[in-house]
Amino acid sequence: MTPDSLPTDQYNAQLTEKKNRLMSMMAPFSAPEPEVFRSPLSHYRMRAEFRIWHDGDDLYHIMFDQATKQRIRVETFPAASELINRLMPELLAGVKPYKTLRYKLFQIDYLSTTSGEIVVSLLYHRQLDDEWLQHATQLRDALRERGFNLQLIGRASKQKICLDRDYADERLMVAGREMIYRQTENSFTQPNAAVNIHMLEWALSVTEGSKGDLLELYCGNGNFSLALARNFNRVLATEIAKPSVAAAQFNIAANKIENVQIIRMAAEEFTQAMQGVREFNRLKGIDLTSYQCETIFVDPPRSGLDPQTVTMVQDYPRILYISCNPETLCENLTVLNQTHRVSRLALFDQFPYTHHMESGVLLERIK
Repeated sequence: MTPDSLPTDQYNAQLTEKKNRLMSMMAPFSAPEPEVFRSPLSHYRMRAEFRIWHDGDDLYHIMFDQATKQRIRVETFPAASELINRLMPELLAGVKPYKTLRYKLFQIDYLSTTSGEIVVSLLYHRQLDDEWLQHATQLRDALRERGFNLQLIGRASKQKICLDRDYADERLMVAGREMIYRQTENSFTQPNAAVNIHMLEWALSVTEGSKGDLLELYCGNGNFSLALARNFNRVLATEIAKPSVAAAQFNIAANKIENVQIIRMAAEEFTQAMQGVREFNRLKGIDLTSYQCETIFVDPPRSGLDPQTVTMVQDYPRILYISCNPETLCENLTVLNQTHRVSRLALFDQFPYTHHMESGVLLERIK
């Protein structure tokens, strides 16, 4: 695969290989056959990052071949959203006339949405000044006149300049209801919007008819918390990153959801609080004992759940686990399988044409 083309004719075979690989990995846990959710064949990535190569007064997007380290010029990038592809040449054309905008620019990050908003971050190996701000404002205004709903940010070492704001508001239709998600620049968001909708709707389907409350660890901007709130009496969710917590609080208000509570703390800290090992000021005014959590939802980083959290989640009758790394998922399942059985399994093709797999399991306590 090259940056300007995708092997779409190989997609079905590659997806079948992923399904078979996941089934093989999950066989020791007597998992059912996975439900498979496809990605669009192209324009599926809402985010993209490119290094910038300078050639005299010219400059262009580049990527590096991971195997050969060869520099590859990128004119189009069909893996990225159509909005990113439309903006890429327009942005460079707008940057070129300004030496201030070109000078020591080494990377451009794009964060797009299906709702038409896009955030662009220009990264520099130098400090930015008032002249940069003036020319960046002219660039932003010119691109907006061309129809781009654009936010522009400049970044350098220990410096961040937002011309307006550093986020875009995404709108996704999830199981018949429009959900608003604020997505902050340089914070985690699900990269494949279409597959994200599949993930949310699958999570809703497997928790339909749930009793009691939901506890969620690693909630990010509330992507799952807010969608799942309709299936539970209350949702208690934790997240450590401040920008994600702020976005989650906005999303709660924007979606007029009244049964979700976000706490800013790490999963390991929350485990200590639940076990009474430590007290936290951040939990003042929150009565953890008032929650009747029958279900716990986890979407951990690639490293999976730490041993203490694995032990803690075993206390819950149902565990909903979204994993971006099937190897660490299986490591966790060697313990979880002692008390719970896998009743649902899903494969979400977040990253087509790569070996990466996103998966979901519903675990129910063995009676």
